[in-house]
Amino acid sequence: MIKRLLALDGVMVVVRFRDDGQFVEGYGLLDAQNMQRLARFAHDYKRFTQGNADQFSMFTRLPGWTPPRGWIVRGRTHSACCIGSVACLVANGEASLKEVMRELDEVSHF
Repeated sequence: MIKRLLALDGVMVVVRFRDDGQFVEGYGLLDAQNMQRLARFAHDYKRFTQGNADQFSMFTRLPGWTPPRGWIVRGRTHSACCIGSVACLVANGEASLKEVMRELDEVSHF
């Protein structure tokens, strides 16, 4: 199911991981070891983002911070995106992040 993300322009790699950060599956242009690293990074960053959202919620007392729906780390040429336990690596010049996040949201429910 997550393979369909590779059909989007600019998506280079897609991975799925468990709640404990263990790699489940991955497809795309990276070797297996680097897919596992991407999955671990995505898991760790997801936890970090959740912690920040919890703090914003506590300090501001404004609704809407938690739970975070996903995240994007944007670099000069590539970005990492994640929703739930599915993450992908995209080429910035080729990908529509809005389209990628919409598809990530859909496949993260399976």
